[in-house]
Amino acid sequence: MNTKQNIESLRDELRQHNYNYYILDNPTISDYEFDVKLKELQALEDAHPEFFDANSPTQRVGGAITKNFNTVVHNFRMYSLDNSYSKDDLLDWEKRIKKMVDGDVHYTCELKYDGASMNLTYEDGKLVRAVTRGDGVQGDEVTANVKTINTVPLQLKGDYPQRFDIRGEIILPIEGFLKMNEERIANDEEPYRNPRNTASGSLKLQDSAEVAKRPLECLLYSIKGNKLNISTQFEGLEKARAWGFKVPKEAKLVNSIEEVLAYVEYWDTHRHNLPYEIDGVVVKVNSLFQQDELGFTAKYPRWAMAYKFKAEQVSTRLNEITYQVGRTGAITPVANLEPVQLAGTIVKRASLHNADQIEKLDIREGDEVFVEKGGEIIPKIIAVDLTKRLINSEPTSYINSCPKCETQLVRPEGEAKHYCPNYNGCPPQVIGRIQHYISRKAMDIEGLGGETVALLVNEGLIANYADLYDLTVEQVIPLERMAEKSAENLVNGIKASKQIPFERVLFALGIRYVGETVAKKLAKHYKSIDALMVASTLDLVSIDEIGERIAESVVEFFSAEENKIIMERLKTYGVQLKISADKLANQTDKLKGLSIVVSGVFETVSRNELKKLIEDNGGKVSSSISSKTSYLVAGDKMGPSKRTKAENLNISILTESDFLKLVK
Repeated sequence: MNTKQNIESLRDELRQHNYNYYILDNPTISDYEFDVKLKELQALEDAHPEFFDANSPTQRVGGAITKNFNTVVHNFRMYSLDNSYSKDDLLDWEKRIKKMVDGDVHYTCELKYDGASMNLTYEDGKLVRAVTRGDGVQGDEVTANVKTINTVPLQLKGDYPQRFDIRGEIILPIEGFLKMNEERIANDEEPYRNPRNTASGSLKLQDSAEVAKRPLECLLYSIKGNKLNISTQFEGLEKARAWGFKVPKEAKLVNSIEEVLAYVEYWDTHRHNLPYEIDGVVVKVNSLFQQDELGFTAKYPRWAMAYKFKAEQVSTRLNEITYQVGRTGAITPVANLEPVQLAGTIVKRASLHNADQIEKLDIREGDEVFVEKGGEIIPKIIAVDLTKRLINSEPTSYINSCPKCETQLVRPEGEAKHYCPNYNGCPPQVIGRIQHYISRKAMDIEGLGGETVALLVNEGLIANYADLYDLTVEQVIPLERMAEKSAENLVNGIKASKQIPFERVLFALGIRYVGETVAKKLAKHYKSIDALMVASTLDLVSIDEIGERIAESVVEFFSAEENKIIMERLKTYGVQLKISADKLANQTDKLKGLSIVVSGVFETVSRNELKKLIEDNGGKVSSSISSKTSYLVAGDKMGPSKRTKAENLNISILTESDFLKLVK
């Protein structure tokens, strides 16, 4: 055997031992024997650098230093999951599913691991990239750090696809977490708060050798790619396990919602026996064909639901009520609490929502209150312990003027929140609007963060987002923690934002009630800011899914003189305030006013391409058949009940070929 063959043989042998130890939990050699073989391989690789392999078992120890984590766009968006907190929620979810798909529905039940979401990309069986979830559209590349995790295979086994993504959760098992804290306490260091945050923080350490010292694991649960030859979620889990991934065996295939509920009940009581933390169960429609039929909302897949276990509660003292001002001027009361441990974190603050909530619970400063942390990031107060109320307690009087600019607050009719109407003069509103404008899902301005925006406003360099485009390197350099290179990056990042497409610019403007989805609808309908600015409330409400509240907010925004001036300035700077010529060339009104349902498997184009064709030609994609449906585009394997329903309602049924001719 020559040197290269010897190296390859050792690598294969060590990979198999790694698999036996970390995935199968069935080691066949001792740790000492493994270390001897690893050192033998390391010596051979050091002596023959021409045979270097980035995915060799010797690369697990880390050592790469990452100063900046590159932002990478996901090949397939990483959606968050819709949450349920009761069995009734799951039953309602099942009813919605049954209305949208034909045939029996089976489910895969999996544990909801409490860690940091990760997307791994493999090519030819080798790990090529690891990217954090980020905002779901893009995340940070942390490949060097993830390579140090033993349960992430660097080289796959078996009949894996040529290229695919696989998703999982980076977790820190409880035993390893406790051991890390024992060492920190012994060294007079502050112990880590909880396994989840420690796992997440580990991924952003600059030195991968430090990450390698932490007993992180990666539990996989979802495969994404094209032509993977996988037909169900459960089959995907089994294949991933065969390829070398750690896929928890607690996942279960069930045939009914009753079995789903039994699974949930079992793990609600047995979760504390697991070696890692979970906070619920994830239920997925098992058939990938049915998943495709169900599709996605703007935020969630319709085919999955997370059942969250009952929220933990604690009691603590409410020391003070303060008030925050949001970018829209909305006032949010905040309870400042005596610090208390809750669901693995130290809680110091909780949302009080609005004046009605304070009055309903009769919450007062000095009260002993019960705090809960459910699906919300910010804990909330759910009740007051009246038996411990102070004798001299005074009812809470809600503020009537802005805590930042002292302007008299207003409360619009029918709304629960109070607002500060000082749109241009209230600092948190000015700063908040610009921070929203530069955010990832909006203009995504590289080199400019929220703290820097606050500095720029406070130093008088900017007063609105149009002012950003006048900034120079010379103006920015004197700012705190700003060097010449970072000042150049900031100014260049602002220039680059001029290429951001119109729908994202529209979202970035921060018009109340205009989120990402509404911004896309408005951009698609009006095609330019000029057309949108002169639209009336009546015009706007005629657009599908645009209600009166959104319409009134848009009209109010563009009727303000200061906003008209800002729009003109953005135009002169070259910001994209209309749909590009390329996009316009692909759009028509051929299907305007038509509601179309797509069902089945298609040959010439994919289902997503069909949906895009419908939208590009002015139509609306609907998920279920009703009397308002204009056409049903039927592919292979479409369920019989959809065809029957369409025929009963006299809805025209088009083949894939018919539809493509229609939009040609």
